Amino acid sequence: MNLAEKKCIACSGDVKAFDSETAQTFLKQLDNWTLSPDAKWLSKEFKFKNFAQALDFVNKVGAIAEDENHHPNIDFTWGIVKISIQTHKINGLFESDFILAAKIDRI
Repeated sequence: MNLAEKKCIACSGDVKAFDSETAQTFLKQLDNWTLSPDAKWLSKEFKFKNFAQALDFVNKVGAIAEDENHHPNIDFTWGIVKISIQTHKINGLFESDFILAAKIDRI
């Protein structure tokens, strides 16, 4: 099943974060996301023509985050939005992080 078609599963902190090899495997299913050197974060920068387009994108990301109950870090400035994703309870990455990234890419 395509990652974007899956549902984020709430993490209670009782799962183990992906190791670097597993994270790299999931990363291959995404479009131009970057894995941090310690394999604890996913990130991607999105560029827009103006403030309004960037804000619209941030609002759409927020709606997805609320629907999935999985919330990324969002850095937002004129024409640029940087998304960083991690499962905070495990201080690393799990499948839900990659699912959220795939859903964001569909915007």
